[in-house]
Amino acid sequence: MGILGSLLGVVGFGIGILIGLFLGFFMFIYFRPRDVKKERVMKSLNSIDWNSMLDLVPELPLWVMNPDYERVDWLNKFIIDMWPYFDKAACGIIKSSMEDIFAEYIGKYQINSICFQRLTLGDFPPTIHGLKIQDSKENELVLDLSLRWAGNADIVLAIKLLCLQLTGQLVDIQASAAVRIVLRPFVPTFPCFSSIAVSLMEKVNNSNISDSQFLISSEELLHSLDILSARLQPKIDFGLRVMGGDIMSIPGLYQLVQEVIAKQVAKLYLWPQTYDLDILDSSIGAAKKPVGILHVKVVRAHKLLKMDFLGASDPYVKLSLTGERLPSKKTSVVMNSLNPVWCEDFKLIVKDPESQVLQLQLYDWEKVGAHDYLGMQVVPLNQLIPYEKQEFTLDLLHSMHPNDPRNKKPRGSIIVEMAFVPFLEDSPKYSGRIDVAGNGSCNNFHGNISVSGSGLLLVAVIEAKDVEGKKNHVSPYATILFRGDKKKTKSIKKTRNPVWNEEFQFLLDEAPVKDKIHIEVIGKRRQRLGFMTKESLGYVDINLADVVYNGHINEKYNLINSRDGIIHLDIRWKVI
Repeated sequence: MGILGSLLGVVGFGIGILIGLFLGFFMFIYFRPRDVKKERVMKSLNSIDWNSMLDLVPELPLWVMNPDYERVDWLNKFIIDMWPYFDKAACGIIKSSMEDIFAEYIGKYQINSICFQRLTLGDFPPTIHGLKIQDSKENELVLDLSLRWAGNADIVLAIKLLCLQLTGQLVDIQASAAVRIVLRPFVPTFPCFSSIAVSLMEKVNNSNISDSQFLISSEELLHSLDILSARLQPKIDFGLRVMGGDIMSIPGLYQLVQEVIAKQVAKLYLWPQTYDLDILDSSIGAAKKPVGILHVKVVRAHKLLKMDFLGASDPYVKLSLTGERLPSKKTSVVMNSLNPVWCEDFKLIVKDPESQVLQLQLYDWEKVGAHDYLGMQVVPLNQLIPYEKQEFTLDLLHSMHPNDPRNKKPRGSIIVEMAFVPFLEDSPKYSGRIDVAGNGSCNNFHGNISVSGSGLLLVAVIEAKDVEGKKNHVSPYATILFRGDKKKTKSIKKTRNPVWNEEFQFLLDEAPVKDKIHIEVIGKRRQRLGFMTKESLGYVDINLADVVYNGHINEKYNLINSRDGIIHLDIRWKVI
C-alpha cells in the first residue's frame, strides 16, 4: 500500500502540473491587457465594418462627434505651458498630504520608514477633447468636458522593512473620462465664485447599442455618433511594478484591479457624488442659506435696575441674531415691575449655528425720549443640542467687553428657554415630532413642533427681462405679496432688464399648500414737475403647492399684462 500510495501521489502531482500549466496559459492569454492582444493594422475607413467603426468611435475627439462640444486647442496650449509648474506644485501637495498617512504606519508591522524616491507626473499633460457649457437656471456655471491623459508619470514608493527595502513603482498612467465641473455660487468677490464641484458623469458601454440601430447613411451615422459621444466609458490604466517586476502581468490581476478601481472611483466621484473644493470663505461674498429655526421663549427676569422715579421699571427685551440685518424682535412691555414675567415665544432664522449668537438686550420703556438701557447677554448657538430644549439663567451685563468696569454693577438676571430645530433636508436622520414642553410656570414651550407643518418659505427674485412701461427710462422694482405681508426689492434705475438677486423669507406655521404668491414688477419714473409716478409692468400669481411638494422650483415666468416681460424666480420650502 505504501508503494501504491507513493505512485499515485507522483501521478497526481504530474497531472496537477499539467492542468495548472494549461489553465495558467489560458488565463494569461484571455486576461492579458487589450492593447497587446492585436497588432496595429492600417485600413481604409471605407473598408471598416460597422462593429469596427463602433470600436473606433470612443477614440475620436468629442468635438468631432458632437457639434455641441467646442474644440479648445487654445486651452490645451495653455495647459501645456503651465504643466511643468503644475507638476511641481501638485507633487509638493501630494508629498505633504501623505506625510501624516505614512507616519501612522511607521513603527508598526516592523516598518522603519516610508518615503517617495521619485515623484513626477511626467512631461505630458492631460488633453481636453471637447468642452460644453450647459444651460442652468441656478446661480452657477456648468462645464462638461472630455478629458484624456496618456502620461509618463513615474512614482516610486520605498518602504524599509527591517533590513529589507521594498519599492513599488507606478508608471504609464492613462485615463479618460467625461468630467463635469460646476462653479457656484456666483459672488461679487474675485474670482467671482466661491466653490468648485467636480464629478464624473455616468456612461454606458458601446455594446449597449446594437448594429440594428445603424443604417448606412450620413444622417444615421451622425445620430449614432451623437449617442456614443454623449456616453463614453470612463477608464484608467497604469503599470505597477514591485521590486522591478510587473505584477500587472499576473493572470487575472489586471482585470481585478480595473474592477476595484472602477467601483471605488464610482463610489466617490460618480454623479451625483462630487468632490467639492472651497475657493472662498463662505462668509465672504456668498450669502448663507437658512439651515434651521431657533425657538426662543423669554420667560422672566429678576431684580432689574430701578430706572423710573417711583423705584420701578417698564422693561422689555429685544432679540436678534448676529450676522442678520433683519429688525430685532421685541417682547411686550411689563409696566412697573423689577421682576417681569413674559412667557413669550419667538422664532428666528438660523444660517450658521456654529458662529451665530443670540443677543438679548433689556430696556426700560419711556413714553417720551430714549428708552433707558438695563443690560444685555448673549448665547452662542453652538451651545445648543439640536431638537433639545435648554434653559439658561443669565446674569445681565452692561457689555460683553471683559474689562468694562460697569459690568461689576449688579443688573439682575434673565431666564430664557431655547431649542434649535434644523430643517429636514439639512438633517436627514431626523423624522417625527419634537416635544419641547417645559415644566415651569410657562410649561407650554411652543407646544409640540410638528415637522409636517411649519417651515420657511424662501422667495428669491433674481431678475426680469424686457419689462417696459408706457414711456422709456423707468426704474423697476418687484413687490411680493403673501398672506397680507408685502415686501419689495430695491429699485434699479432706468433699465428694461433689472437684476435684483434679493431673497425674502416667510416663517409659517403650516405648509402653504393652498396659497398663492403674487409678484408684480412696478416701474417708477419722475415727471417734469418732479413728482414720482408708478405703473405696473406685469405680474404673476404662483400656486405654492408645487413648491411644497417638490421643495424647490426655479423658473422663468411670462409676466401678465406685459408684452415680452419675463421674471426669474427661485422659490424654496424648508420643513422643520
